[in-house]
Amino acid sequence: MAELATIARPYARAAFMHAQGAGQLKAWGDFLDAAADVVADARVREAIAAPQRTHDASAEFVAKVLTAAGVTVDAGAKNFLVLLGENGRLDTLPDIARQYAELRATAENTIDVTVVTAMALDAAQQAKLKTALSTRFKRDVRLHESVDPTLLGGAVIQAGDLVIDGSLKGRLARLSTQMTRD
Repeated sequence: MAELATIARPYARAAFMHAQGAGQLKAWGDFLDAAADVVADARVREAIAAPQRTHDASAEFVAKVLTAAGVTVDAGAKNFLVLLGENGRLDTLPDIARQYAELRATAENTIDVTVVTAMALDAAQQAKLKTALSTRFKRDVRLHESVDPTLLGGAVIQAGDLVIDGSLKGRLARLSTQMTRD
């Protein structure tokens, strides 16, 4: 939803600036990812949206759930949750975490790339793909691999909004589309 992304942007920037200044980019990224996962849970969303619960109590509830899950919630993180709670914006945590990750990746000159293949890549193939993608994107690549046997062969590579479908399944689908158009 574009509206939530717009609302989340200043919070993501503020969290990023704080974390960068404190030298805690990774720690804040981990905190925001965990907080986003907590808020994405339907039971938590229902609990923090309960009309009898104040915004401060909702922020405290999220902090307690995070702490119980083993996530470190320092004073800065707690204040961030309270600020979101006071403004009724705890529901934007998934968008905040996503935008924070993008800001962090830009600052660290990295990019997360997901590669889906029909069979697992061996270490040499991973290294070769990582080198080629690093050259293409002019960034350090963090490669995330998954296997989908339905691809039949080849790979689907996703980096942000860019998707490169070099799978046999994709090629067959494009061929089928072209044949039915002609």
